[in-house]
Amino acid sequence: MESEKTIVVLVILISSVLVVAGGAAGNGLSGCSFPAIYNFGDSNSDTGAFSAAIYPQQPPYGETFFRKPTGRASDGRLLIDFIAKELRLPYLNAYLDSLGTNFQYGANFAVGAGTIRRQNDTQPNGPYICPFYLGVQTTHFANFKARVIDLYKQGKDVNRIPISGDFSKALYTIDIGQNDVARSMFGLSTDEIPDMINQFSTAIKELYNKGARIFWVHNSGPNGCLPSNKLFANRTMDSFDKIGCNNRWNEAVSAFNAQLKERLTKLRADLPQAAITYVDIYAAKYKLISNANKFGFTNPLKQCLHKEKRNRTVVDVSCPNPSKFISWDGVHYTEAANQWLAKAILNGSFSDPPLPITQACHRQAPM
Repeated sequence: MESEKTIVVLVILISSVLVVAGGAAGNGLSGCSFPAIYNFGDSNSDTGAFSAAIYPQQPPYGETFFRKPTGRASDGRLLIDFIAKELRLPYLNAYLDSLGTNFQYGANFAVGAGTIRRQNDTQPNGPYICPFYLGVQTTHFANFKARVIDLYKQGKDVNRIPISGDFSKALYTIDIGQNDVARSMFGLSTDEIPDMINQFSTAIKELYNKGARIFWVHNSGPNGCLPSNKLFANRTMDSFDKIGCNNRWNEAVSAFNAQLKERLTKLRADLPQAAITYVDIYAAKYKLISNANKFGFTNPLKQCLHKEKRNRTVVDVSCPNPSKFISWDGVHYTEAANQWLAKAILNGSFSDPPLPITQACHRQAPM
């Protein structure tokens, strides 16, 4: 009897582990095998493009994990790095970084300060205008794919590029829109959101027409909770929620997110071979920020990085323990916060359909 009880207990434990470990055993769907990741976005997922093409990044960026600046807007790894790790793929090289890069397992087309739409306005003291908006990034991908196919046809060395037949099996991640919505708060109107969504939709269709089939799309995070927001808040017209986030800014983001989710639902019908996962990164980030102490972080509306004057020069200086901060520099997240977010979203808890990223190749969750 004792041996039978032991066997039963072991079976229960093993079953529980399988369910927790990945969902494949829990929902009946098979896991996906992604040979590569192609990422599009802004500084939330840029792994070196802005630093390579526009302005070299300086310390103390990158100090926690890489021990040097790598072009990531953090003290260490970004959410896209943890996505690659989850899928057992190497960290992505930036497409615009020409030295020492390896694109065998994908490429990162995201560029810091990137936007969905091309920005033509010139606002006094407004944000930097990045030329690498989403339409340019998708064009870069199209050129990249064409070049890969051509190199295979020529019989050239293909050790550092992806297999030409694997583009339809890859995962296409998109995290962009934060800068567009933020810019709308600098004088542009949130009435511009429908055009942002139209151009976002056009980009997905263009990728689909170039062979992309599996999309993992993040909505935009709560801009009103960024420590930098206090620099732009209008105290005469803005109100703040119970944790200090700017309601007006977050309402603008929520309007963008609602329209994005609605459009992705339509795209699922328009693109019959596409598997499109909408990830509510806003909800995940707000959960982290509103429960910062519970999750081991300090004041979520304060940043780690600060300015100091040394030898008549103002420099960026890191706080003693970045892992206690959610915000690294007032806009971007620390590695510790990015790691928390990865753990929160990659299991499908914030996804529609509610599937983990390891099953994102499926069009829908089982009923």
